Amino acid sequence: MTLSNTEITYVIAAACLLAGTAAYVGWILVPAWKSYSRIWEKFAAAFLTLYVAAAFMGIGIVGGAALTYFWDEIRI
Repeated sequence: MTLSNTEITYVIAAACLLAGTAAYVGWILVPAWKSYSRIWEKFAAAFLTLYVAAAFMGIGIVGGAALTYFWDEIRI
């Protein structure tokens, strides 16, 4: 079975989403959850990790935009 270019893009996007979610859960959410003993503290820490995730997404968007903007000037 041969995949079209669009299907390949969807598969890669799904794999990146899965990897990003796994990284968020394993490296950010679980340590924040385990750091506290009271249940309300755990939920508060889990909620605050969304700000960390948003910051990482912002860094990725800015980096991707910069790479796209300066693509013609990049010489490897």
